[in-house]
Amino acid sequence: MNTNLIELTIKAERELADIFADIDRISFENTQRVMDSFRSHHLDDTCFAGTSGYGHDDKGRETLDEIYADVFGAESAFVRHSITNGTQAIAIALYGLLRPNDIMLAVTGKPYDTLEQVVGIAGEPGNGSLADFGVEYRQVDLKNGEVDYDSIAKQLADGGDRVKVAFIQRSKGYLERPTLTVEQIGELASFIKARSNAYVVVDNCYGEFTETREPTAVGADLIMGSLIKNPGGGMAESGGYIAGTARAVELASYRLTSVGVGIDGGATLGMNKNLIKGFFYAPHTVAQAMKTMHFAAYIFEALGYDVSPRWNERRADIIQTIKLGTPEKLVNFCKGIQSGSPVDAYVSPEPSAIPGYLDEVIMAAGTFTQGSSIELSADGPMRAPYTAFMQGGLTYESGKIGILSAARKLLDSAM
Repeated sequence: MNTNLIELTIKAERELADIFADIDRISFENTQRVMDSFRSHHLDDTCFAGTSGYGHDDKGRETLDEIYADVFGAESAFVRHSITNGTQAIAIALYGLLRPNDIMLAVTGKPYDTLEQVVGIAGEPGNGSLADFGVEYRQVDLKNGEVDYDSIAKQLADGGDRVKVAFIQRSKGYLERPTLTVEQIGELASFIKARSNAYVVVDNCYGEFTETREPTAVGADLIMGSLIKNPGGGMAESGGYIAGTARAVELASYRLTSVGVGIDGGATLGMNKNLIKGFFYAPHTVAQAMKTMHFAAYIFEALGYDVSPRWNERRADIIQTIKLGTPEKLVNFCKGIQSGSPVDAYVSPEPSAIPGYLDEVIMAAGTFTQGSSIELSADGPMRAPYTAFMQGGLTYESGKIGILSAARKLLDSAM
């Protein structure tokens, strides 16, 4: 390893010691909450058994639903291995809550790229977007990186009872914006509920267990996420969840299955054990990813790159952005992450078109589960300022290896 990187690593870990200790504290509190819930819901070995067919009387599925609701401070929840990704979980929620002539108001700017075709601001008409079903989409952009409360109030007043969903994206997605903390989401939820009857819906992807509360504990009606991100703990190989108020979850469940069936069906096919075990691991695994991202921020900031958040800033998700400035540096960065991965380290990632994205995207993901972003991975759209969006790290040790691999690749390519 480059001598300067060795010295930089030693310095980084020395200065990050207090931050790492605080991350461990959060992990302990979250683990305690998960284990308390396991005990109170009488989790036992029979919950690991799977079902087939209709999936009636699936004890493990029903118990895990109750545990998610309990841990996330919600009235109800459902967790299913059959949910393909976070986008599908969000789509299930939106289609469940919205009706023709309703308004969906995005209050934190444009949602993640893959939702554009869901709401109907991109893609071909007639594909079944919300717009095709008569749902109007409106958007309030952030103002200088902050929630624009005045504009939200105007939109709520103008839309009246037609504003059925106020949509919050917790994480930054592919935007240059800060991630919202749970406290900030709670303040925004209170503001919206004081002025409307809209459901407050939060895309919670990448945020679970980074703090000791989730948005459902501070006023959100629904939160959604992917199991191959934070709450799957690196064990879940597919799936997603939705949690929130009883009525909102019920409506979403009718889009998961059908009206009249809701959460009372769905074979688990032997997946229960990994989903339950993953939720047990999740607080610790998220802590490992958080440490990895703090370390990455320190290293790349020291190497002269614009990073967000900075190494000593509070985090509310597991994403780290690094503005690399040129397409060549973005590609080399991703190649470095890939070569420092435990799986497919010999593969060389290249930019390509990916369904749901408008720009070509480069992705580095030497992961045990395809697309798992609780594992160390990096990606970015091939557009200025050529920002790498990095996340994950199942263990801090392996995450550090990947980060240093990317740093060496950038240093070597500059020679």
